[in-house]
Amino acid sequence: MRAASLGSGSRGNGTLIEDGDTCLLVDLGFSVKETLARLERLSRSPDDIDAILVTHEHADHINGVVPFAAAHGLPVRMTPGTEHRANLKDKIKVIRFSSHKAFSIGSIHIEPVPVPHDAREPSQFIFTAKDQKRIGILTDIGHVTPHVRERYQACDALLLECNYDVEMLAKGPYPQRLKQRVAGIQGHLSNAQAADLLRSVKADRLRHVVLNHISENNNLPSLALALAREALGEWHGDLQVADQQNGIDWIEIA
Repeated sequence: MRAASLGSGSRGNGTLIEDGDTCLLVDLGFSVKETLARLERLSRSPDDIDAILVTHEHADHINGVVPFAAAHGLPVRMTPGTEHRANLKDKIKVIRFSSHKAFSIGSIHIEPVPVPHDAREPSQFIFTAKDQKRIGILTDIGHVTPHVRERYQACDALLLECNYDVEMLAKGPYPQRLKQRVAGIQGHLSNAQAADLLRSVKADRLRHVVLNHISENNNLPSLALALAREALGEWHGDLQVADQQNGIDWIEIA
């Protein structure tokens, strides 16, 4: 099982999860042309993708979904709330899922995880391969609920939001209302909140941590990495950042 990022940030997101012959694309905030270029960088094409999963309807996660799925005949899975808010108008084949019920696509078992975010019915995901290797994606979440903390305990890899540094957000250029939204209980995770989660889920099984959705205005990769390293302590896994332009190359879950 392995994962890669097409790019992560407020200008577009997309993640590939692959196991054997099954390849899933989680979210897509890029144009068709940009997506093709980013897939090529990862040695993949639209023909390799079995389905697109959508976490929620915000533009940086869904803007590229309809044109890309329509152009390549790909099914799209999302919650009913996301479909309603996205206003897709029957342009693509949508398969609805409940954020409280697991399902499978090919060899990958998918566990949706409902999260607090200012969207209609947002869901993050945990993916399990046939050999029981697990990859968790957790971004666009305002605070870590007890359910989220419990569900992400047994991952081999975790792609985790570190959206903002508290001080940078407070002193930054955003209007006060937007600052309150970002830092609110239905906004995004700060570096400190992400670090707190890492302390509670760190285990011998966790071998890869990727810091995602780092704000270009309210954070620095160095700040996010510093708090993550402190939280992980004497941990000998792989820690890296998925940036907006380059995402990350394939992470192999051995």
